[in-house]
Amino acid sequence: MLLPLLWAALWGGSQAQNPLYRLEVQEVVRVPEGLCVLVPCRLRYPKDSWTESTPAYGSWYKDPWTRQWPYYGDPVATNYPNRQVLPSTSDRFQLVVEPQDFSCSLRIREAQVGDSAQYFFRLERGPRVRYSFLESTLTLEVIAQTPEPVLYMPETLEPGRQVTIVCVFNWTFEGCPVPAFSWRGAALSAPGVARSHTHFSVVTLTPRVQDHDTALTCQVDFSRASTERTVQLRVAHAPRELRISTSQADVPAPEPPSSGSQASRLDVREGQSLQLLCTADGWPPATLSWALGNRVLAWSPSLGSRTLALTLPQVKAGDAGRYTCRAENRLGAQSCWLDLAVQSAPDDLRVTASPANRTVLGSLGNGTTLPVLEGQSLRLLCVTDSNPPARLSWALGGRTLSPSQSTDPGVLELVQIRREQQGELTCLAQHPLGSQRVSLHLLVQYPPRLLGPSCSLVEGGLLCSCSAGAQPAPALRWRLGEQLLEGSSSNSSVEVTFSHSGLWANSSVRLGALSPDLTLSCEAQNPHGTRSTALLLQPGEKGLVSKTFSHGILLGTGATTLLFCLTLILMKTLRRKGPRAERVTRRSTILDYINVVPRAGPLAQNRKPKPSRPSQPPPPRAVSPDSKGNQELHFISHSRPGPKPPTQAPEAEPTQEDTHYAMLNFQALRPREAQAPRASYSEYAEVKFY
Repeated sequence: MLLPLLWAALWGGSQAQNPLYRLEVQEVVRVPEGLCVLVPCRLRYPKDSWTESTPAYGSWYKDPWTRQWPYYGDPVATNYPNRQVLPSTSDRFQLVVEPQDFSCSLRIREAQVGDSAQYFFRLERGPRVRYSFLESTLTLEVIAQTPEPVLYMPETLEPGRQVTIVCVFNWTFEGCPVPAFSWRGAALSAPGVARSHTHFSVVTLTPRVQDHDTALTCQVDFSRASTERTVQLRVAHAPRELRISTSQADVPAPEPPSSGSQASRLDVREGQSLQLLCTADGWPPATLSWALGNRVLAWSPSLGSRTLALTLPQVKAGDAGRYTCRAENRLGAQSCWLDLAVQSAPDDLRVTASPANRTVLGSLGNGTTLPVLEGQSLRLLCVTDSNPPARLSWALGGRTLSPSQSTDPGVLELVQIRREQQGELTCLAQHPLGSQRVSLHLLVQYPPRLLGPSCSLVEGGLLCSCSAGAQPAPALRWRLGEQLLEGSSSNSSVEVTFSHSGLWANSSVRLGALSPDLTLSCEAQNPHGTRSTALLLQPGEKGLVSKTFSHGILLGTGATTLLFCLTLILMKTLRRKGPRAERVTRRSTILDYINVVPRAGPLAQNRKPKPSRPSQPPPPRAVSPDSKGNQELHFISHSRPGPKPPTQAPEAEPTQEDTHYAMLNFQALRPREAQAPRASYSEYAEVKFY
């Protein structure tokens, strides 16, 4: 506590403020490291024992409260002759004006961080004026970071138009050395264009378009320090260097287009995430936009970012197309394109069918039944949506079919479809990302095939049966004379039954007493045609079919079958020989007449042969009725067309018809001479037909 009192006694002053001594100085002075500062200071003291010629001596001291004996310390600046100052402040701290002029201003050059401290001023003039101004001290703060200069220039430089740029260092250099200014940059045409003043410098340049985004630097140099400021020149120009890129690591960046008129291509798998980036260099900043076709998807505001992103979270097939990136400002516009191809597995696999000379049936889905008439032609087209295109193939019942066109394997042409081609028809689309198939059931339809009728004697009458097969299954009916027997019917003389098994229809008729020359016919019909066969029955004299007639009808049936086979052989032979053979045809309706005239034994001795009807042509050769041991079978086959349904295929047979006559003469078995005649007249043999 005695230190302040001792301080005041030794230095001839008091700690308490003396109104006769007054010092005016800035309490806190901040100076950047390496710079110079002038601290103004004014003082007032009494005129006591000194004259105008009496010299006044002043000194600035550092840290008065940390030194026990300050008067033994060295000042940082003084005008005492031959007085030593602190080595760290030598030549840097300087008392600017003499105290005898009531000034105590202090100049600090090349300030250092270690100079930060508290300073006070002491005055000595004459024998009585000796005073330390401890109540008015100076606090010096040295800032480690030197401030940068400020550049004043237009925000946008017009190319070809001269512009002046000013570099200002905001610091007072009164009483301090003037700093040196320098410029550097690609836009400067030549050195020496800068004009330097006390605290600012001016440069003039003519910017070019290529000077856009180049650096321009203004540097301020002091004796032991320097500071600078760098700016990017903004030279107005239309958008340029427009490019498209991607931000995903797993998606390769598209090749940039070589010019604005070309487009790059990018292949992306369906379901993948994608982000497209559109970047352009232009000033003022261009407005960027993304468009797909004529539809704008995203855009950036004016003076916005130089990059516009378009995000596709999960790429779909509908996202494929041409994406346009456009950049536009007041000086022009530029666009570039990206063709996005979405790789997708086969989708919407479909089949269209078109029969011969008909329109397309439409799109057929999986499991569809495709009916087609036997002998017709069919064209199938299998299409699907995929990228790249899927590999298409056809198979029928597990067997791969050769494509109709090698350039288009999705086309399959079936010419004159046969019944054995019926089955599962499959179109398979194979793709690296997956496969898909469509299976159709090929249903081959055809008109009825008639078997029969065949007749046999049963107890109480004649039993005839008939069968027919077709696709779709046919309907059977009987005609007895002019009477139509439909459905299952039964009366005292006629009994009809019907049954179906798959594609086959079966029917039988039981006949009792018959009228002379009665016709029995069996008819099969489906939407594709009609087939019928007729029998002309001639019963015996007793009203019911006799045993002789039974043998005759059996032989007649056999003869009919044999003649039918011979007719087929004859037709094939005639077709091979020439055009005349083409006249031999077999129509959809077959009418067979069987006339059995038995002549043997006592059963036929009293029976006279009936003359042939006028409507029936006579046989080309007659057998003498007096020939014993013989029986005559007259078979007359007449082909005539049946009713043709409107849905019959165009491949139907020709319409010309002919009448053919044939006679078969069966020789009865002659009894052996060594044997006696039998009462049962065994010359009538029984023939069974399967």
